Amino acid sequence: MGFLKLLARIMGRVSTFRSYQFVLLLAATLAVVAFYYFGSERHSFSSTTKRIKQTQASSNRNDADLTVDTMISHLTESEEQGGEDQEVDRSRSLQEKFRVAMLSLVKHGHFLEGEMLVLHFVSDQASQELGQRMLQEFLQDATFKYEISFHDVVELTHKLYPIVEAMQKHFSAGSGAYYSDSIFFLSVAMHLIMPESLTYIVQLDLDLKYRTNIRNLFQEFDKFPPGAVIGIAREMQPVYRHTFWQYRKENPNTRVGEPPPEGLPGFNSGVMLLDLSAMRESSLYNQLLKPNNVAKLADQYRFKGHLGDQDFFSMIGMEHPELFYSLACGWNRQLCTWWRDHGYGDVFQLYYRCDGPVYIYHGNCNSPIPDD
Repeated sequence: MGFLKLLARIMGRVSTFRSYQFVLLLAATLAVVAFYYFGSERHSFSSTTKRIKQTQASSNRNDADLTVDTMISHLTESEEQGGEDQEVDRSRSLQEKFRVAMLSLVKHGHFLEGEMLVLHFVSDQASQELGQRMLQEFLQDATFKYEISFHDVVELTHKLYPIVEAMQKHFSAGSGAYYSDSIFFLSVAMHLIMPESLTYIVQLDLDLKYRTNIRNLFQEFDKFPPGAVIGIAREMQPVYRHTFWQYRKENPNTRVGEPPPEGLPGFNSGVMLLDLSAMRESSLYNQLLKPNNVAKLADQYRFKGHLGDQDFFSMIGMEHPELFYSLACGWNRQLCTWWRDHGYGDVFQLYYRCDGPVYIYHGNCNSPIPDD
C-alpha cells in the first residue's frame, strides 16, 4: 500500500482567478520513520491509539496525558537491537520511495498563474525536522508555488479514534500492525475532522511515481455521477477473491470478488478522490460509519480484513457501489504480483490487466517501478 498520502483540494474563486490547493499529508511516512528511527522516544501510531483508549477509560488521567506517549516497547535487548537494524533498513526504503514520488511529482507538476501546491504533514517534531530537510531538496526544481504545513499526529489520532474505533477490529491485522491504527482510517472520516472549507481531497500513497501532471487528476471530480462521494481505482490482484472466500462459498453466483469488467474485485486505496462536501451530505455514507452497521455488513459478508480504509471501502462498495466513482486503472497502475504466486496464478491476469495509458505507477508490496 505504501504510506505517503497526498491530499488535494479545490477552493472557490479567489479574486479574479480559480485557485487549486493541493495538500500533501504525510500520515505514515516520515511520521512512522521518525517514531521508529529518528524520534527521541520510541513512539508509534499503535501506542498513540492505545494510549487514547486507556485515557478515555480512566477517570484518573486527563487530556494532558496525551502530550507525551509513555507506551514504551517491551523488547529484550537482543530483540531491540535486531529490530533497530530492520527499522534502519525500512527507514532508508521509505525515504527512497518519498524521493521517487516527490521528484516525479515535481517533474510533471504544472499549475496556472495564482495556483499553489500546499503540503501538509502529520508528524511529531523529529519527523517535521526530517521532512523539512528532505522537501528542501526535492522541491528545489519546482516551477510552481508551494507552501508546507505540519500537523500534530496525536491531535488527529485523538479526533479519529472515537469515529473509527469500531471498524478497526474488522479491518486490522492486529495490535501493533500499521493498519490497526486509527490514523490509517483517516480517509474514512476526513469529512468529519477537516474544516468545512476543505471540500475536495485527492489522497495518494507514498509508493507512487507520477507520469502526468497531478493537477489533471483533480479534473476527475467533474466526472462523479450523482450520489458518488469517493473516486477510487479497482484492486488489481485477487485480494478480495481471497478475503471474501467464505461469502463466495456460501453464494456461488455472486459477483463479489470476481474480476472486472462484470465482477466486483474491490478497491485499492493508493489513489483516492474524496468529495468531502458529498461525504458530509450523504446520509447513506454516514450511516455506514455507525458501529452497528459496520458490524452488520462485516457479518453479512463474513469479512475480516487487514488493510484499513481500503477494506472498509471495498466492503461497503459490494453493498453500495453507487457511492463510488471508478477511476481508470491507469490512475493507479498497481505493480504487485504477490497473489500470482500464492494460489491464484490461473486467474491473476484477469485482475492485473490494465489497458490504456498509465498516469501513476503504484509500486505496492515493494514492487520495482519502471524507469521513464
